[in-house]
Amino acid sequence: MDAKHLGKQSALPATPEEAELDYVPNPRPGLRYLVRFAAPEFTSLCPITGAPDFAHLVIDYVPGERIVESKSLKLFLGSFRNHGAFHEDCTVGIGERLFREMQPVWLRIGGYWYPRGGIPIDVFWQSGKPPEDVWIPEQGVPSYRGRG
Repeated sequence: MDAKHLGKQSALPATPEEAELDYVPNPRPGLRYLVRFAAPEFTSLCPITGAPDFAHLVIDYVPGERIVESKSLKLFLGSFRNHGAFHEDCTVGIGERLFREMQPVWLRIGGYWYPRGGIPIDVFWQSGKPPEDVWIPEQGVPSYRGRG
């Protein structure tokens, strides 16, 4: 494994495009299971006003040949702090990049955005139909009613 971040000091990438994700071999190849990452303090910027936007992201995937290394994922998600994009673009873009690079069997992302201007926006994307032979729990983030 040639990890760029694991066990090393890594600066937060300035942009999502500059972020390098590390992938490692699936430790359980041939076994179908679900991996979940929850990022309850995800932030980005409104592309129009520059005001901060906050979300609770939940990323679920069924690994193929490899898995994403968590430190590199944290750095990638952190790189959005100074990135201006609409909620839809951030959520779908993260899902598409992970799916394209990692090539899992299946991936979904839920972006549960906190309200600004009185309207919460929830954005969902998945790569296709979920596998039937894997337990896929609900993401566990309630619709907005003062999310806790």
